[in-house]
Amino acid sequence: MEKKLEILAQSQGISIKRTESIIRLIDDGATLPFMARYRKEATGGLDEVQLGSFIDELNRLNELEKRKKSILKSIDEQGKLTPELSAQIEACWDLSTLEDIYLPYKSKRKTKADVAIEAGLLPLAKQIMAQNQSDLEAVVLRTAPSHLDYEEALAGAKHIIAEWVNERIALRNHFRKAIEREGQLVSKLKRGKDASTEEAQTYLDYHSHSESVRRVPSHRFLAMRRGEKVGVLSLSIEISDHSIENALNRFIVKGSGELSAAVLDAGQDAWKRLLLPSLSSEVFTELDAKAQEAAIDVFALNLEPLLLQPPVGNVRTLAIDPGFRTGCKVVCLDEYGRLLHNETIYPHPPQKEWAEAQKKLRTLVSAYKIQAISIGNGTAGRETEQLVRNTRFDSEIQVYVVNEDGASIYSASKIARAEFPDKDVTVRGAVSIGRRLQDPLAELVKIEPQHIGVGQYQHDLNPKRLEERLSRVVEKCVNAVGVELNSASASLLEKVAGLGPSLSTAIVNYRNENGAFKSRKDLLKVPRLGAKAYEQAAGFLRVSNSENILDTTGVHPERYALVTQIARSVKLKPADVVRNSEAIRSINWSSFTSDDVGLPTLEDIKNELLQPARDPRGSVKVFEFANIRSISELSIGMELPGIVTNLTDFGAFVDLGIKQNGLIHISRLKDGYVAHPSEVLQVQNHVKVRVEEVDERRNRIGLRLIDRI
Repeated sequence: MEKKLEILAQSQGISIKRTESIIRLIDDGATLPFMARYRKEATGGLDEVQLGSFIDELNRLNELEKRKKSILKSIDEQGKLTPELSAQIEACWDLSTLEDIYLPYKSKRKTKADVAIEAGLLPLAKQIMAQNQSDLEAVVLRTAPSHLDYEEALAGAKHIIAEWVNERIALRNHFRKAIEREGQLVSKLKRGKDASTEEAQTYLDYHSHSESVRRVPSHRFLAMRRGEKVGVLSLSIEISDHSIENALNRFIVKGSGELSAAVLDAGQDAWKRLLLPSLSSEVFTELDAKAQEAAIDVFALNLEPLLLQPPVGNVRTLAIDPGFRTGCKVVCLDEYGRLLHNETIYPHPPQKEWAEAQKKLRTLVSAYKIQAISIGNGTAGRETEQLVRNTRFDSEIQVYVVNEDGASIYSASKIARAEFPDKDVTVRGAVSIGRRLQDPLAELVKIEPQHIGVGQYQHDLNPKRLEERLSRVVEKCVNAVGVELNSASASLLEKVAGLGPSLSTAIVNYRNENGAFKSRKDLLKVPRLGAKAYEQAAGFLRVSNSENILDTTGVHPERYALVTQIARSVKLKPADVVRNSEAIRSINWSSFTSDDVGLPTLEDIKNELLQPARDPRGSVKVFEFANIRSISELSIGMELPGIVTNLTDFGAFVDLGIKQNGLIHISRLKDGYVAHPSEVLQVQNHVKVRVEEVDERRNRIGLRLIDRI
């Protein structure tokens, strides 16, 4: 346990004492948002991302411990476990080395070495491996069983030696380092594959490609692996013949005679037949893991700003899901996102009922007192935007274009069917587009995050790991914003720390049966919601109509008594301190520290009292695309506004208001070196770009960033 704590602390750059505190919190059922927000003294102020990394490493070490127990049990059942071997396994904290130790004891199919041993060639193999005689033929004839001829005996002995070479831990580690240092990842068009096929052309860049194992970017590795999976490419790992021979001479060859030559020959066979396939598999597994983590990082990086888009707020909204032949689905929502009306207009071909559509929009805006219009950015989106902007309304209406990725997923979901059982998927999709404007976070949490349309190589990633990481991002965003207890949907409530689907449904049912919650404390009346769930969730829930003003803030109920004590120090009640900057500045905050309350917690309380329930998302901005509809209208040097839709390792994709997104390659984000596009941009940024390349045949647009707008 001590060694595990030491490894964990070192990997996270924190003290062992801090490591023990975090593990105690985790064992006690604490969630990431709760630890990050309300246990800063115990965690040292680690945020959700850092705590997530801590949990990942803890899980890895726990899995390694399980593997060690399994290996010890297996070897013991074989009757081969010695105290020395047991100690060696217990002391090992590297998975590759652990598997190397286990390799001689691992059950496997009958090998060439097994056949040779059964033929009685083990003594000969030992004689040759010792390399202390000069005449190989004499050794073979003297030691090998009489029923085998010279060639058969020598070949069998070499198979045994090759297996010994394969099982040498020091040599395996040497080759691992050699591959890391100089290994080349080689990609070739698979033998017999026609290079001219459309599928093969997709991977044209990798038909004859080689690059350093150590430096291959994650996106290129994932592209090559995908090419391999679909049968277009073959991948291999290579190091120089010189490195291979040097290693074998260093680790297994003792001289220059005939026996040493035979050992070297067996070593070469071990490399080609056993070591290279085994170590290549390790390398691919490691590269896969790193590339997947990098791709998942990109997903998480993109998802957070998408979820934290500024809401337009409680405004009555008309939403349009655009379409050509089937028309544009129009819905009217009240300020709380409730559906008031729906119908279809047909302004575009083939019907072309432009004037009728404008008249209908004016009527709906007036009848339902609409304050904002939300238009989906899919098919016919630009044409519909033009329709709306060219329509004169009696009052000023803000018009927004909304990213509709995932709306179709929501519209066919169980959640949507429960909300609108008597409406078809097109109406539900339009409602989602409207609600995304009113409160993007509350609406997007209804969609599995991997379907929201950000990230790279989604289908090549471990779905369980992707879901786990993205769920953390969703949970982080929801809890950072806070949730109004009396209006939140079950979908939103289940993302609050400590709740989940069952308790969130119970909360909504209780609210429906008993009316609005009057305080946070009323949560404890919800069936099955106990003290632990209340502790984790309460601070992230807001009750705006509560008599206790602290229920409207991010101050945790466990600190209400402390806030009362702090208020009394300046002869006030808590309600009189909230937003009272003069009183808050006059408080001697450091005098309220204790064993479990430090300055970080006091600073958070101070900020909440100054700006209770402050929404970190800012305010929404109106954006208009340039008057361009297709790639054919673009020309080199043209400067255009756009919206960043996705960041990848190699650049940023930008929506220009046409079907194809443009790419700002990482080298064109700014002058000078940029390690990752996230250093310069994030999803949903409004930008001004210059067109530098247009390839209509391949639908590719190359851009350069001019500025953020």
